[in-house]
Amino acid sequence: MATVELRFSALPEHVRTARLVAAAVARRAGVDESVLDEVRLAVGEACSRAVGLHRRSGIDGAVRVKLVEQEKRFLIEVGDGVGSKQDVDVHSTDGAGGEDAAEAAMGLAVISGLVDDLDISNDEDGGVVRMSWPVAVHPVLP
Repeated sequence: MATVELRFSALPEHVRTARLVAAAVARRAGVDESVLDEVRLAVGEACSRAVGLHRRSGIDGAVRVKLVEQEKRFLIEVGDGVGSKQDVDVHSTDGAGGEDAAEAAMGLAVISGLVDDLDISNDEDGGVVRMSWPVAVHPVLP
């Protein structure tokens, strides 16, 4: 089982890099070519959401992306230092915050439309969006 981990500053310009890396690792892991756009979009949404949460909460820590090649699944975890969707909603009670909560909820809705296997939870470092896709029996090698 191979794992690639990325950590990047919570800046929007780094989201594109995370998307490109995720698509390349997914291809290598054996994710079907027809699903790679969904992987790219879902990772982009999850990373953009994490960047937004960091910026709105004033957190300086890195956004975490873990790409895991499993035997039958390709798993991606995007972690933030803020917390779960429920934590975001609790912190977003004023006018601007309400818009932020709606934006975060929209991002999760987009992700759920792209990913069949989605879990949103917390770990010891904050919120985590876990997504996975099936892989072919024989991964595509470079």
